Amino acid sequence: MRDAGYTIRTMAQRCGMTAHTLRYYERVGLIQPVGRAHNGHRRYSDEDEAWLNFLHCMRATNMPIREMQRYAALRERGEESSLERRRILEEHRAVIAEQLAALERAHALLTHKIENYRAIEERIGLRRSAAVEAEPSPDMISA
Repeated sequence: MRDAGYTIRTMAQRCGMTAHTLRYYERVGLIQPVGRAHNGHRRYSDEDEAWLNFLHCMRATNMPIREMQRYAALRERGEESSLERRRILEEHRAVIAEQLAALERAHALLTHKIENYRAIEERIGLRRSAAVEAEPSPDMISA
C-alpha cells in the first residue's frame, strides 16, 4: 500500500481524462492495477501518468481500443516486444498521415470556397453591409 501518489481525480485532470476513463482503462487491461492507499483509494505514480498520457494521445488519434490493448500487452513483455510495438506505431502513424492529407485537402477546398464567396460578396456589395450587421449593437454590449 502506498499513500504517496496522485488520486484518481488529480490524475484524471493531469491527463485530460475522466475518472471513469481511468477505471475503464484499468478494467480492460490498458493499465495495470493501480496501487492503493491505506484507505483503498487508487494512487497513481509519475510512471502511470506518462503511460496514461501516451494512451490519451493514441486515443485522440482514434487508435482503436483493441489495438491499444494489443500494444499494452506487448509492453508488459518488455524489450523483447519492441519490434512488434514499433510496427504498431508505424502502422498507426501511416493512418494518421492519411487522415492529415485528407484534412489538408478539405481545408484547401474550404479555403477556396470561402474565397469564392468573398469575391461574390465584393462584386455584389454585400461585404460592407454584412460587416455592419456583424457589429454588436449597444444593447448587446451591455447585456
